[in-house]
Amino acid sequence: MNSRTTHHTQPEHLPHEIPVLYHDDYLVALEKPSGLLSVKGIGFDKIDCLEVRTASAIEGSRIVHRLDMDTSGVIVLARDADTHRELSRQFQDREVHKTYVAIVGGLMQNDEGSIDIPIRKDMDNPPKQCVDYEQGKPSLTHYEVMERIDNTTRVLLEPVTGRSHQLRMHLKEIGHPILGDNLYAPDPLRDASDRLLLHAATLTITHPATSESLTFESACPF
Repeated sequence: MNSRTTHHTQPEHLPHEIPVLYHDDYLVALEKPSGLLSVKGIGFDKIDCLEVRTASAIEGSRIVHRLDMDTSGVIVLARDADTHRELSRQFQDREVHKTYVAIVGGLMQNDEGSIDIPIRKDMDNPPKQCVDYEQGKPSLTHYEVMERIDNTTRVLLEPVTGRSHQLRMHLKEIGHPILGDNLYAPDPLRDASDRLLLHAATLTITHPATSESLTFESACPF
């Protein structure tokens, strides 16, 4: 594998709305826009997604992890099966480091802290998740307040686990739903933004071929 790291093949014909943050012959880091699925969903209206849009530009590309449709920011794709296998292992074994930026309703009292609340799929209200202290999966998020303005708080989030809707659920459960969240925020906070104010700001992985630590960064658009 190492012989390929000396040259980097730039993805061609990638849609302009999906900026390339990093690329080499093993992987590519992209900036997913809000409102775009990571992978195809069920139904004709859910065919359009990052995976489909990048297929012709990045031959052999494979989604390694997902962001919610309404979340923007850093997402990494593998360019071959071996790279996909190793990056998937890193995510599964929690060897990657991720940070997100969100704007939530209300003024968070503590400057920093942790949210440790187990969650699972809400079988009665898909695609929502719900809190379940008996059958829910352990879910841990660290947070640090960045700024408090006009009864809102800008907060830096570091998820330790990677559950579906984890950040949205955790912030809602401590009384600070994310602005623009059409699943978990009350109407005034949902309507306060035309998009979910949650952005994947950084992602740190270990390069499968070189063992180098790589951090990809995406500037927060809000």
